[in-house]
Amino acid sequence: MTKVLSEVQTHHCPAELIERRDVSANLAIFRFRIAERPSFTAGQYATIGLAIDCDVVERPYSIVSSPREPFLEFFIELVPGGNITPKLWELKLGSTILVRRRIVGQFTLDKSVTHHLMLATVTGVAPFVSILRTQQIDRKRGATSNHQFVVIHGASHSADFGPYRSELEALSCAGWLTYIPTVSRPWAEPSWKGETGRIEDIMRKHADRLGFDHSNSVAYACGHPQMVANVKEILARARFPKEQIKEEKYFSLDVIDQ
Repeated sequence: MTKVLSEVQTHHCPAELIERRDVSANLAIFRFRIAERPSFTAGQYATIGLAIDCDVVERPYSIVSSPREPFLEFFIELVPGGNITPKLWELKLGSTILVRRRIVGQFTLDKSVTHHLMLATVTGVAPFVSILRTQQIDRKRGATSNHQFVVIHGASHSADFGPYRSELEALSCAGWLTYIPTVSRPWAEPSWKGETGRIEDIMRKHADRLGFDHSNSVAYACGHPQMVANVKEILARARFPKEQIKEEKYFSLDVIDQ
């Protein structure tokens, strides 16, 4: 037990739950105030942990918040029977978790190009929100940028977009972002007037319309591994070289353990 406590103090710091927003029965947004504000790059992920039975159970989650913001935000899907998400759903305001001090990941903005095609399923929008919030904050502070972004955000139902739909639609008004939410089960909500179909069904249409191609763009795919695999094949046929396709899969199709 002493060894576990020593390792926790060395590699982790405590974070207090300061806000929770339920998007649906199995989707929620968590904001934590961390004792030692970490340094990270927008698009990276943090490993969070809970002390369970004299051990620390951990899992990495992409960070939604910008490194410019004074909290860590996560968009998390509940996996019934999982090791960690059912425990996260039991947290109350003021509860404490552990966050590894080292925040890592290569799913960050590639500044060698000016056009960024971002493809996400549900919670896979997290690193993109972090990148776009950072862009917005830096622009408000006077930074100049010629970067252009397209985010295609897929979900079964529009409610699964959570508040990020309205946030990204608002950012779209500035002209440097195009946000396209799409639902794959439009028959379940006849009032939906937006795009329909899976990401892989519509991405070429919108990329071509907006002038995002292999000559000027990097593509980023984040979320469900089947979507990631499908869009990689489509992008390869569209002459995107491997180095211009970045991916972040949130789980393996044969192992789901959250």
